[in-house]
Amino acid sequence: MNSRALELLVGLFVAAGIAALFMLAMTVSNLASYGNGDGYEIRARFDNIGGLKVRSPVAASGVRIGRVTAIDYDQGDYVAVVTMVIEPRYNKFSIDTSASVLTSGLLGEQYVGLEPGAEDDYLKNGSKIDITQSALVLEQIIGQFLYSKSDEKN
Repeated sequence: MNSRALELLVGLFVAAGIAALFMLAMTVSNLASYGNGDGYEIRARFDNIGGLKVRSPVAASGVRIGRVTAIDYDQGDYVAVVTMVIEPRYNKFSIDTSASVLTSGLLGEQYVGLEPGAEDDYLKNGSKIDITQSALVLEQIIGQFLYSKSDEKN
């Protein structure tokens, strides 16, 4: 094999490695699947969203059905307002659907989990989810445990 062909082969191998690293970075950072923005927008209000971020997944029964598109703070009620876009094919969530901030995986990626309700009317563009459960904060749980243990001693 002449040196020119060997150099070309090594160059292609390095380019393939860089492309693979780029795809890995995009997948890990949740940038690989934006979606085209189609769908209907819903909002939910949480006391604490933990480490939830824009572009975090929205899932139901473990299936990704949308993305978080915005996170705002309501200064009047002192709560976080999370805006989500749900893909149009998942349009059968009843108006009494509940939303929770959950954690997946070893790295602690947070996402919004939807639990369908039983009403006959469905969420539509601009709907608000009233039943929410905030993220569990490990420090608060440990503090409550230690506080309860100190009460038992007294």
